Amino acid sequence: MASQQMQQLVNQAQVYQQQAQLYAAQKETLNMQMLEIEKALKELETSPEDKIYKIAGPILIKAGKEDVRKELQEKKDFLLLKIQTIDKSEKKAKEKLEEIKQKLTSPKDRPEAG
Repeated sequence: MASQQMQQLVNQAQVYQQQAQLYAAQKETLNMQMLEIEKALKELETSPEDKIYKIAGPILIKAGKEDVRKELQEKKDFLLLKIQTIDKSEKKAKEKLEEIKQKLTSPKDRPEAG
């Protein structure tokens, strides 16, 4: 394998590594949001009130407990879908990275010395 080809593979590996890191960071953020939603849903289950307050931008508004529960569940479902999509993208990036690492470390693909 020529030196220029190796450099291209190294560059591609760096891109896939950065993508995998970005996906992991996005997934972490979404997982934190998911935890917050799950906590809120748990609190709704234990609350005896039919009307509760929720944050809507910079204000609090009174809302029906069931409406808020549905809204939170929809957000949770959306986050789950997003996390699954990011998982797939992260997996593909890691697979591509491994393929490139194999090409770079394979003895038959190394440039000949001298």
